[in-house]
Amino acid sequence: HPGYTLPSRTHFTKLMEQKYDTSLVKVKDALKATENKIALTTDVWTSVATEAYLRITCHFISDDWELTSFCLRPTTMPLEERHTGPNIAAWIEQAVDTFEIPTSKIVAVVHDNDSNVVLTANLQEKNCTGHTLQLVINHAPKNPQISKALGASRSLVDHFKRSGLAASNLKLKQKQMGTPEQELLQRLGLIFRFSTLYLLLDEHLLNECPQNPATQRGKQYLDLKSDQWTLLEELAQALQAFECATVYLSGESYVTVSALPPLVKGLLKSTHTSYETTPVQAFHGAASKETTARWSGEVTFTDDKQSKQIIAAALHPRFLKLKFLTPEERFSFQNKVHALALQHMDRNTGNQDATASAEKGSPNRRTVSVLDSLLGSDSTDSDNSEEDAHNQKIRNEVLMYFGEQPLSKTESPLSWWKSNEARFPALASLAKSFLCIPATSTSSERLFSAAGNIASKKRASLTPEKVKVRVFLVHV
Repeated sequence: HPGYTLPSRTHFTKLMEQKYDTSLVKVKDALKATENKIALTTDVWTSVATEAYLRITCHFISDDWELTSFCLRPTTMPLEERHTGPNIAAWIEQAVDTFEIPTSKIVAVVHDNDSNVVLTANLQEKNCTGHTLQLVINHAPKNPQISKALGASRSLVDHFKRSGLAASNLKLKQKQMGTPEQELLQRLGLIFRFSTLYLLLDEHLLNECPQNPATQRGKQYLDLKSDQWTLLEELAQALQAFECATVYLSGESYVTVSALPPLVKGLLKSTHTSYETTPVQAFHGAASKETTARWSGEVTFTDDKQSKQIIAAALHPRFLKLKFLTPEERFSFQNKVHALALQHMDRNTGNQDATASAEKGSPNRRTVSVLDSLLGSDSTDSDNSEEDAHNQKIRNEVLMYFGEQPLSKTESPLSWWKSNEARFPALASLAKSFLCIPATSTSSERLFSAAGNIASKKRASLTPEKVKVRVFLVHV
């Protein structure tokens, strides 16, 4: 239409700012409305303009047993100061105060394993499981034969990525051997995980001919030796369990932290597999020691330490039999769960009584004379009787829960709790507090992937405030 005026850039900027303000209010209202515990994940990201941002996401289980997550602090704070633990903790607490979340409501803060990230006592920290797995693998393969084979394989993979002629010869070789092109391309470029090569190459494809033109670079051939192929094949098998654990624990749409104790036990069991090559055997031994050293305190039950991972596993219907613990530890841990459920219910009841008393304008307190307290009045006996009955009720609930049949692999634990909340009210309230904790901080890291597309080289002049608005709207 000739009379139509195109909207200006200012018009769209105002629309985005209005949308941002509206969405921010909705997030605040949702966090205020929930009475359940909240878990945070955090990470630091540096843009191409060398501006550092702190990213915080929050996770909780709704009253309808849905795993819910929000972008709590969408790159709003450029970290102009040093990235020390106290500074990061102060910025996190500032974000929490902005959204009016009491620190007592935060069950855990999941972050990477950098030594400078040490939070304050008000925030209960938890290391990212994905970073811990990466440290396990990075510290394990110190064998020179593995390093040499990995270097040769990297050169081989880079050769096919950089040379169009080599890629064409590779496709020709595939047709001669009747190998599906897509299948081989998927196997060829994969997989670098944990900063280590997890490579699935077909030995017969590149080694069938001593001088394969696909692997020729100048006057040299990049074919690996037979013993290197054997070593890499066994190394790929050894890394497969760690790869599977990392992928599973990095999920966001399902409960993850509860799977950590049984997964650690499974990883330790996988390191007992025997292999022909000595370097891979040494790798497995080193990986087993690293796994035990880094997780012994988190997946081992002790009476004087509260392990959130074990508590979450106990409240996961699939792992309620606690097979990763000894029979003596299972009995002791059931008592621990009973004490936690009792404490959790008493705290909730106390908060409700305090709220009711405040609304009435008078304290909810019963007057007892000194003589009655000495002789033991009927009211005191009644209170003790009610307390014993309450204690026994929760005890029976705990015993009945641990007597249930484990949940199948295909069923959702949150759906199970939604259906059985009326049967186990105390444990259901406890489950909402622990099953919301993510095992990794990948939710914060994934958000930075979108931030990298927004604050790209062509848009490096965007101000931090505009980056904040755009990144937040992407994940509303």
